[in-house]
Amino acid sequence: MPGLVKDRFRPLGCSTICHDQSAGPLVEFNPMPNLFSAGASTIDWTPKRSVYLAGYPHVQRDSTGTHDPLLASAMCLSDGEQTTALAAVDVLFITHAMAGRIRARLEAELGLPPTHVLIAATHTHSGPKTTRYITDNGDPTIPAVDEQIVQQCEDAVVKAVREAHASMVEAEAAMVVADATGIGGNRRDPDGPTDPEAPLLVLRRASDQQPIAAMTVYGMHPTVLHEDSTLFSGDFPAYTRQYLQQHWLGEDTPVLYFTGVAGNQSPRHVTQANTFAEAQRLGEMLGERLLQAAKDLEWRAELPVSCQSSQLQLPARRLPELDEAERRLTASAERFESLRQQGAPRPKVRTAEVDWFGAQRTLNLTRAAAEGGMQAAIDMRSPTEIQLITVGPWTFIAWPGEVFVEFGLKVKARHANVQLITYANGENGGYLVTREAVDEGGYEATSALFQSPDGGDALVAATLEQLESISSKQAKQST
Repeated sequence: MPGLVKDRFRPLGCSTICHDQSAGPLVEFNPMPNLFSAGASTIDWTPKRSVYLAGYPHVQRDSTGTHDPLLASAMCLSDGEQTTALAAVDVLFITHAMAGRIRARLEAELGLPPTHVLIAATHTHSGPKTTRYITDNGDPTIPAVDEQIVQQCEDAVVKAVREAHASMVEAEAAMVVADATGIGGNRRDPDGPTDPEAPLLVLRRASDQQPIAAMTVYGMHPTVLHEDSTLFSGDFPAYTRQYLQQHWLGEDTPVLYFTGVAGNQSPRHVTQANTFAEAQRLGEMLGERLLQAAKDLEWRAELPVSCQSSQLQLPARRLPELDEAERRLTASAERFESLRQQGAPRPKVRTAEVDWFGAQRTLNLTRAAAEGGMQAAIDMRSPTEIQLITVGPWTFIAWPGEVFVEFGLKVKARHANVQLITYANGENGGYLVTREAVDEGGYEATSALFQSPDGGDALVAATLEQLESISSKQAKQST
């Protein structure tokens, strides 16, 4: 590790609480006007009993132990007038209902407006189930949601934010963007669009330059581990967090990991195996890239904080007739079996297999729509929220659900210093995909609840409208 980066912090001694214990009395935080302050905390919320591991259909996958703990990590940032909280939790999805309940509790306890709180799932496929999709109807291996586990997850996020808020001190921040090329990629087409950017936001105490927390975002599905793994794990992001702690920040420093725009991004074409060793290889590779980029950190002490949010209604997906849905299912099953028997390359077989899953989900949706059950699934996931949190020159955009990278790239092509976080503040019951993906008819397009590309286009348009509003306001303030 080059000394230039490591010497940016003095010997470590982070005082944030980083384990699950009962919270003591709250310390009221009264920030001074125009004083940038920050605090952070991490809670281990790993279930103490066996639960169903969500993320892969058609397999009875109950947890048999813990490989690495499931974490809920939070940071609070304030400029003395506006305070925001960002929380990342190791789970497949945070639902609209979960986000609403968590935000309501934080508003009651800490006075944080709901639109100032960002809650996102890392989307690990080795954690508990928090929602049931209507597309999973008919799969006997997928149980009902365990509401006790959902409550435990919500409690952990609230506690992490509460402790982060109570620990806020005068702070400085810096951000760089690492190049994560080759760590993940486009899972449908290895030569297809990707977003290699991995931003790293670091916070330190102003008084002694000790680290408070770090936050990173990378657009890749945490699916190194497959259905044969039955241990709780954060997948490769867990190793990225550990790498930054062990080689730089200190083991008690919270590291928030957010998943970027990753609907069609995964390690499918770069993995050598679906093992913990491979998750470690890729996770540490990302950690090393972030650490190298951190050589260029430039610290800022004056950082205005602002939050805004808008909502839109996504259009429901237009579904095929029942006989056409059945025909597509038969065709996808035959293609998968043919490739498997031919001994086709592993990524190609896997793509065909998940396309078969998607065809099953389309059939389930078609049946549900015929029985009048689809509207309830849409209502549970509506409206879609677009949240923007601006910290100094940097803006973090939060989108719910699974979105193809092309939509994120459209936003970033129009505005600098923006980074997108997905699986945030809700989920969309499937994917928002491109026109090409709809025409191809693969897994992501056939698993969708909302219409594509209309939904993704609407998301981009509404986001750009908000960003233009921020730019206009900043221009007026500078004149």
